[in-house]
Parts: sequence; structure tokens; C-alpha cells
Amino acid sequence: MRMIRPLLLPCILSLLVMAGWSVSSVSWAAHGFAQYGDLQYPPGFKHFSYVNPNAPQGGTLHLPNPDRRTSFDKFNPFTLKGVAAPGVAQLMFESLLIGSSDEVASAYGLLAEDVSLAKDQLSVTFRLRAHAKFNDGSPVLAKDVKYSFDTLMSKLASPQFRTVYADVKQAVIVSERTIRFDFHRRNTELPLLVGSMPVFSERWGKDEQGVSKAFNQLTTEKPIGSGPYLIERYDLGKSIVFKKNPDYWGAGLNVRVGFFNFERVSYRLYKDDTARLEALKAGEFDTLVEYRAKNWAKSYVGPKFRDGSLKKQHFQHRNGAGMQGFVMNTRHPLFKDQRVRQALTLALDFEWMNRQLFYGQYHRIDSYFANSELGASFEAGSLPSAAERKILEPLQKAYPNDFPKNALGPMLLPVTTEEPSSLRQNLRKARELLAQAGWVYRDGALRNTQGQAFRFEFMDDGGAMSRLVAAYVRNLEKLGIKVDIRTTDYALYQKRLEEFDFHMTSMKFPDSQSPGNELWDRYGSQSANTKGSDNILGVKSPVVDALISHIVKAQTRKDLITATRALDRVLTHSYFIVPHWYSPTHRVAYKSDLRFPMPPTYFAAEPWILSTWWREPVSHGGAR
Repeated sequence: MRMIRPLLLPCILSLLVMAGWSVSSVSWAAHGFAQYGDLQYPPGFKHFSYVNPNAPQGGTLHLPNPDRRTSFDKFNPFTLKGVAAPGVAQLMFESLLIGSSDEVASAYGLLAEDVSLAKDQLSVTFRLRAHAKFNDGSPVLAKDVKYSFDTLMSKLASPQFRTVYADVKQAVIVSERTIRFDFHRRNTELPLLVGSMPVFSERWGKDEQGVSKAFNQLTTEKPIGSGPYLIERYDLGKSIVFKKNPDYWGAGLNVRVGFFNFERVSYRLYKDDTARLEALKAGEFDTLVEYRAKNWAKSYVGPKFRDGSLKKQHFQHRNGAGMQGFVMNTRHPLFKDQRVRQALTLALDFEWMNRQLFYGQYHRIDSYFANSELGASFEAGSLPSAAERKILEPLQKAYPNDFPKNALGPMLLPVTTEEPSSLRQNLRKARELLAQAGWVYRDGALRNTQGQAFRFEFMDDGGAMSRLVAAYVRNLEKLGIKVDIRTTDYALYQKRLEEFDFHMTSMKFPDSQSPGNELWDRYGSQSANTKGSDNILGVKSPVVDALISHIVKAQTRKDLITATRALDRVLTHSYFIVPHWYSPTHRVAYKSDLRFPMPPTYFAAEPWILSTWWREPVSHGGAR
């Protein structure tokens, strides 16, 4: 299963998930901003409450590939082609601001020490810290911030940056260490977006004669960023080792206290999940986050678990679950009809899967903002509030052909096979919907009026979903639908997604406590035809565009919740996805000498481990 954009936007999304901004009728400056309410941490705070400020330093954290990538061919995480090495984005690049993991909407100064929002909210100005430096020893200056923005907005970078920053007019150098971003229109999230932009040096890619290499041609040129680590050594495609920069500028900074405690971080990439799990049990690396219920229930056993040198633990979180499911490429003619898409959702038997395959570890996803107050499924069968109807009803009148049927009715409940429902009953309803759309069973297959058989390809990126896909496909075959399961390697899988060259696949959309401009790239009409965008589904709807506009213009948390619930109703009733399941915990196995602070309120497991864990020193005082 693939998560949207695991490689290209980690620096941006790390803040989009949890950070936000206050707005004001007057110009003001501060050490941080809260979008809705007050900041938790006052000026001059010592450190975030969810870190250990006295964590021992040193040792090496050994990690496997953190996702489905099994190799890498570049160090540049901001371009479209190729696969970036794990860890580069998180360990080598920084932004003007950094989010807090125990607040829904807040951000604090990292490269910037001061942020000023203009009275008309059409610009924001950052003053850079005087001691901020890149890893080559040069200072971080306003010209570098402008260069980073201009480069990411160019065709040399991934196209999703141009979508995310579409409302940013320009970056203007005010002085050597002061940069201003001007906006096309008022949008309370725009200061956050530019504040979370990764910053890199304009000298990255220049040779000894000062000749620059095109940004999209940068591959194994070591990045010049301001982050705490340097690349020490690598075996291209197989392994990479980062070493802490002894001259790291941010050591002791309040937003960095308790973070990045290891002297080295080493990644080794394994060819598949089985090899990776066996390597953990053999002691080849330190920790692994498990996403497969069967593995967790059955495979985390052996001598090292019995003697306690390896531990396994559930870590509770309050993250929104977001959306995960079998996604349909609506650019394909087979999936144009909403009735067809609805029929395909009825063929999934979650209850059987949870009993037989998941060992009861999962909950059903019921929203694009599942497990969150942002979703319309906060209450079973909820009706739109008066505030939601005020947004939705004009859109229904303006775009009757694009407004999904029943979106103003009760929120859809997940398809179930629990009594009084059953799989047989659901498949009968699916057959009726398919017949209404012109698909009937004859001559051994489901066919349309032209005699064309209903047949499509399911693309998998490594076989991890094979048992689940097979169970789903068996049910589709009962309807006369033929599915060809195609397993590809990660590089080809990514290439085909970028080209929108697929019929159906499995996808995880990252959750966010404060969604905003990233929704344009994920569901906006303009991104539907932009290859490499996150609009994998092919959503092209003026109704969805209008609702995203309401979200990004929300002035209060209440307005944001109203708009996201309205969008949730429209997306859910459009049946773009066959919804999956989620777990309210992170499942982590780790070596017994690793230590960690109490988990924050909102966190992703791999970044939390990478940034806040440490190793218990050995008895003679050294660290491994």
C-alpha cells in the first residue's frame, strides 16, 4: 500500500499536519502563531514538553527502509523523477518555522526568530536568526530563502509545489536576513505554508568553478541544508549513514532541545517485508513500525523477544485517521459512473477481513477525516448542520450535475456485513446499481451494451496487500467483474502513479489536524491533469473546488470544521474510494536499550522515533 507523497513533501507536510496561524486586524510579530486560540508555549520557553531535554547523546540508530521504497538513486527529495534516499528530507533540511506535536494548530520559529503578519494579511515577513548556518558553514540568508522558493515554484521541481504555493505571489528580499512573502489573496494558511517551506543553499549543485547544475539534475550531489546531520557514507540504492554535524547551528535552540539524540543514523534497505522482519529478529537494526496486523499477531516472536532484548509495544495516538482504501482512477471510462463506483464499495467485506486476517485489530474508516472532529462521521448518520447547509445548498443549485446524490442527507455509514446485512445482500444491491449503469451479466462476464467485459487491473507495489486484494477480488468475481492483479517494483509503481497510468490501487492519504492548501493538490480540478500531482483519484469537480476554497479561507476553527465536514459529505457520497480500516495505535518493535519520552498528542511513529528517542548508555558510561 502506498501513502501519498512519502518522498516529496515531508518538510511541508510535517507542519501542515499540526500547525496554524492567528490572524489579526493589526500588524504584529511574535515567536510563534496559533491559528485558533492561544499558543501553549510562551516567549523564551525552554523546550517542548514532549521531549527529554536531558536525553543522553551518542550512539547509532540503525533503521530499515521506512516505507515501500527498496532502493534509492538520488539525494534530492524535491524533484519528480527518481527515488530519494530515506532520511535526507528529515535530517538535512529545515524550515523557517517548526510545528508543535501537542497542539492542533501552532508553529514556532526555527530558522526565523521573528514573524510579522501585515495588517491586510496579504504578506508575511520573517527575520532570520543571525547564527543560522548551512552545513558548509555559510550563513542562511534571505537570498537563500528566495532561491528555495523560486526553485520549488519552477518546472525543475515537483509540480505539487506549484499547486501548494499557488496563492503566493512572490518572495521579496527586504534585507540580508529579512524575507517577505506577498500573497495574491487573503488566506490564513499562507504564512504557515511559506513558513514550513524547506530551505536550501543556492550553492547546492555548484562545482569548484561556480557553475551550477540544473536542480532537476541533482542526484548524488550532497545537499547543502541547515539540518543537524550530514551524509557520512552511502552505497547507492542499498544503504546510507548520516552523522551529526559537529558545527550544527541549532544545538541548544529551544525548538531543538531533546531532538536528534543519536550521533549517527544508519538506513539499510531491504528488498521486501519478509526480509526486513527477519533482519529485525536477527538484530540487524533497532526498531520497526509494523503496519500489518497478521505480522504483529503472528511473526513478532523468537529468541530475542523471549529473552527481552526485543520488545513490542502499542503507542496510543490521537491522530486523525485520514482516508485509506482501494482508490479508483476516475479518468478511466470504467469508473466514470458514480453508480459503478458505489457498487464496487459494496463488495468489500470488512467484518470478515477483521476476523480472519486482522485479528480484530482495526476499526472501519467512515470518513475522509476519520477519527477526527473534522469529519462528518463524528456521529452515526449525522445530518448537515445549518452552517453546512448554508455552504452546500448554493453549490447544489449552481452545479446540479456535479453535486453527488444524497450529499445533503445523512452521512453515509460504512458498508457492513453484520446482521441484518450480509455480503449476499450487499452484492445484490451492487448488481442493481451496475444494471442501472448499463452493466449486466451475460456470456460468462459482466458486460455493457456494446458487449465489452468489465475488466480492470489492480496495481500493487510489492504484494503486501495481496491477501486483502484477493479477498476483495473474489467478491467482485461474483458480480462477473474480472480483475488482473499486477505486482510491480516500487520504482515502476511510483512512475505509473505519477503518469496516472493505473485503474485501481491501494492508497493511504495522510491525516491532518488542520487541512488547507494541500487539498488543492489532492482533490483540486487544476491538479487532476497535472502529472505527478497528488490528485490520484482524478477528482475534477467545481463543487469540491468551492469547498476547498471555503476550507483555506476559514477564519476560525469552527468555520474550518464546518467546511471540512461539508467536503467530507461530498467526497464520501461520490464513492471515489472503497474505504479501508485504521488502528488507533502505532505498533512498534524495538531493542530493549532504546528509550523514549512520553508520546505527544499527535505523531507519526517513524519521525517520532527518529527525532526524540535515545539509547541507554552502557554501564561503563559509553554509548553504543
